[in-house]
Amino acid sequence: MGEDVRSRPVRADARQSIARILDAAQSVLTGDPSASMEQIAATAGVGRATVHRHFPSRQSLLDALVEDLNARYRSAFERARVMTGPPLVGLYRLTEMAFELKISHPFVIGLTPTAQSAGGPASDPEMQEGLERLFVRLHGAGEIDVDDPAWCRRLYVALLHEVHELPSGSPALAAATDTPADGVGARVELLVRTLLGALGGSRRRAP
Repeated sequence: MGEDVRSRPVRADARQSIARILDAAQSVLTGDPSASMEQIAATAGVGRATVHRHFPSRQSLLDALVEDLNARYRSAFERARVMTGPPLVGLYRLTEMAFELKISHPFVIGLTPTAQSAGGPASDPEMQEGLERLFVRLHGAGEIDVDDPAWCRRLYVALLHEVHELPSGSPALAAATDTPADGVGARVELLVRTLLGALGGSRRRAP
């Protein structure tokens, strides 16, 4: 019992150090993708040895950044209540959070050539399954006609990437909403309108 009590502050300190290092890495590498581990350590306010203790290599740090982004996507999925609330509302909430993560984590999003598979719904099996369950719910609610959740998920992920890449002055964003076209809301509205239009649904057939 005594050993467990003594070990808890160490584990908490380690988690805090890892969180600081990951936040620093995201910030430093966004500005300079070739930045050294020493620069990351300085920004995190820890010693170089601390960084290397948690991340023995640069690749291990990059892998941890991707996993951290995946964890944030999974958290967003839960907070959006896509499995318990109205599915269309969940789609809007999840999409908003996904765009916010893309904006706040540009380095990790850009780690792979396609940028779509650097963490998140494109590469995480748990998120893939969750998205497909969401599209099953959307189909059951009559929001979409297409009864192929895997295809719906792939289309959604592709749209996330393409809409994220649109410049803020894009006519497509300006036409999507009355809100400022450079905000997240315009991107969410454009994606959801485009997605539902492509997948059909009884709501769009109603007079």
